[in-house]
Amino acid sequence: MTGFTVWFTGLSGSGKSTVAGLVGAMLEERGGAVEYLDGDVVRTHLSKGLGFSKEDRDTNVERIGWVAGRFTRHGAWTLVSAISPYAATRQVARAMVEEHGPFIEVHVHASVEACAERDVKGLYAKAFAGEIPEFTGVSDPYEAPESPEVVVSTESESPEQSAARVVAALEERGLLTGGR
Repeated sequence: MTGFTVWFTGLSGSGKSTVAGLVGAMLEERGGAVEYLDGDVVRTHLSKGLGFSKEDRDTNVERIGWVAGRFTRHGAWTLVSAISPYAATRQVARAMVEEHGPFIEVHVHASVEACAERDVKGLYAKAFAGEIPEFTGVSDPYEAPESPEVVVSTESESPEQSAARVVAALEERGLLTGGR
């Protein structure tokens, strides 16, 4: 079985984890060996102690890319959901994965305003008030992908529609054959 990585990038609250979870369920139904690397979970276990400086964010994304590459090498269908705000660092992650298999970048697009409205943790309110420095999309940059393989807009389509479009893109590339 050919492994691959689907890398969901977007602002906090854009719907990355939600869409990735739905895609994962669809892939598991097809018999794929699905692995999830969620940014919040990775920060708790693999990147504990890292802050939110550019250097720490880059280190976090590079660690995720390295692990995703290993999963891909072993045939896993790997779903990464991480803000990964800097284009150059996403390219480093892409290169680490592509040593072993395909990398599909999915830009989960939603405006800062829409993400702030959805924010159950209150992080955007704190960032707007200046209480959280280096908050992506507010006081720190988010470099949107220039040519992702897939763009989903979680403001104009449901999570299910977004997930279906991602799975369709994987089908178009012939990646969903040979599930376990």
